[in-house]
Amino acid sequence: MDLTKKKCVPCEGGVDPFTDEEIKTYQSYLKTQWDIVDGKKIERMFKFKDFREAMEFVNKVADIANEEDHHPDILINYSRVTITLWTHAIGGLSANDFIVAAKIEKI
Repeated sequence: MDLTKKKCVPCEGGVDPFTDEEIKTYQSYLKTQWDIVDGKKIERMFKFKDFREAMEFVNKVADIANEEDHHPDILINYSRVTITLWTHAIGGLSANDFIVAAKIEKI
């Protein structure tokens, strides 16, 4: 499944977060390795040559997040950027997290 062709669906709660099986299935759709954190989040660290390059990446991530209306947690440490995705309204993972992750991978 090509998640980059999908759009995030607004989530205000009322649905269950992904099960371990669903997480594994959606993780297989990603091109790179994202870590599963506590069975509730996906996370990946990206390395760049310097701060400016890291910030250019963060700005592109921000564009994706705003377009999809699904926003990751972003930690910037000079030339490293850690992206953490989870659906806050349900306290776990949903398709939206993997859609945004797939679009971030294309940057």
